[in-house]
Amino acid sequence: MKVLLVLLSFCTYAAIGQNLSQEQQIADAVLALDEGDRNDATVMGYDKNDVFKVIKTGTNNLICLADNPKQEGFSVACYHKNLDPFMARGRALKTEGKSRGEIEKIREEEAKAGKLIMPEKASTLYVLSGETKEDANLRWVVYIPWATAESTGLPIRPMSAGAPWIMFPGSYRAHIMITPAN
Repeated sequence: MKVLLVLLSFCTYAAIGQNLSQEQQIADAVLALDEGDRNDATVMGYDKNDVFKVIKTGTNNLICLADNPKQEGFSVACYHKNLDPFMARGRALKTEGKSRGEIEKIREEEAKAGKLIMPEKASTLYVLSGETKEDANLRWVVYIPWATAESTGLPIRPMSAGAPWIMFPGSYRAHIMITPAN
């Protein structure tokens, strides 16, 4: 019975997610942003054939991603356009069937070779995620490729709940992680 309930819950969620209008996907995707930035953001979401593509072209420097109806829970993200080559390359490699490890290895090789253009200045990713939209929490990820604890003065682990720290220091995907305490 428990398995049946879990299965029914998953199927209900998937069906709801797949039926979201583009307007609802846009409204949800921009929730990670400050209200003043929401109207002018570009949004990527799912068309009626479940193809992930731009569903709203914006005029500011932010790109938002709608919740994936095939994944459990709620997760939307927005990022500065300077991160788009990095993000788009990850999506392309995932579409090719590459594993997370393979994606990171390929992107690192390409970033080191100068084929994958990484931002020259700090660029932020906003992630709003949770089991449901109503209980979702916001975190910030400030990408600063190749930065280290020494170059930023940040620790390599959080010193307290919600404190910023540098993750993957010295790598192409080095970033400041800020996850507020719940």
